[in-house]
Amino acid sequence: MVSKSHSCSRFRFAGDITTLHVRRAPGQTSRGLLLAAGRAFPCALGRSGIGTIKKEGDGVTPRGRFALLSAMLRTDKVRLRDLRLSWRAIRDIDGWCDEAGHRLYNRPVTLPFSESHEVLKRQDDLYDMIVVMDHNISRHLSHGGSAIFFHVAREDLRPTEGCVALRKRDMEWLLPRIGPRTVMHVE
Repeated sequence: MVSKSHSCSRFRFAGDITTLHVRRAPGQTSRGLLLAAGRAFPCALGRSGIGTIKKEGDGVTPRGRFALLSAMLRTDKVRLRDLRLSWRAIRDIDGWCDEAGHRLYNRPVTLPFSESHEVLKRQDDLYDMIVVMDHNISRHLSHGGSAIFFHVAREDLRPTEGCVALRKRDMEWLLPRIGPRTVMHVE
């Protein structure tokens, strides 16, 4: 089955948020603030905080400016449809390779997949909304970190494995307001 990708039905760049600023919260390693449209959203960061050097499995949220490439949604759990980013529905067979050194490292894969991978259709809510950040995708390095997403956080904002994550209600507010010109600046 071919995955259906959805493009933006209307290009309304005037309303798009162009930059998402992510900073570590004062006195916190794995919690931050995401600043956008005059609002500050508490967010979860990697268990090792923000760092300049990212390696597979280190729990670091990479520092830098990242394009937001596309979104993936659990359409059985999320009703958002009118997004400015291109998006597709998450299926039972969707995974993401995190096997450093594999030719599909940090790329989407079809399940079952014999090497190390993440399952995108999770039992919890964390991957109900995923935005693929351009970390180690355009400039691809083996062992450079995989599956660095912008996604839904646990309600208590427990640390991620390196991703930036917002509470579900905040992600539902923000996701329709970002577009193909939006960048995430992790400082």
